[in-house]
Amino acid sequence: MNNSTGHDIADALGLLMRRTTRERLYGRLAEGLGEAVDGLTYPVLSGLARTGACSAADLGREIGLDRTTVTRRADRLEQAGLLQRRPDPADGRATLLALTEQGHSVVSATRQRLAAGIESSLATWPQPEARAFARQLRRFVDEGPFAAEHH
Repeated sequence: MNNSTGHDIADALGLLMRRTTRERLYGRLAEGLGEAVDGLTYPVLSGLARTGACSAADLGREIGLDRTTVTRRADRLEQAGLLQRRPDPADGRATLLALTEQGHSVVSATRQRLAAGIESSLATWPQPEARAFARQLRRFVDEGPFAAEHH
């Protein structure tokens, strides 16, 4: 593999990871799912779906936001019935954020939308290429510079 391959991949990843790209995607995924679900609160929902119940500080580290920002966004989601706060069994003074059943349903709907959008964008690709891309992307995520061992 030559040096330009790494640069090509880095450029593509840079575009994918831009805040504007993420916010546009989150906004599309959250469209019509209620006033509380938007490009700002979607990462909180999605992060909680990945981590399970956790503190605002831990969730903030997971999704790249500070605890105060997570708490503000969690307030909106709690008012909408999508998440709940409950005592941390390990620390009586601490509070955990957790998705409600309705919150899980919203995350499921957004993931369905995302999967359908990806399927649609790959519809013109030959099936073997699309499957190979999926396998190779998974391998890159699991083994590449973003893998947990690299942190």
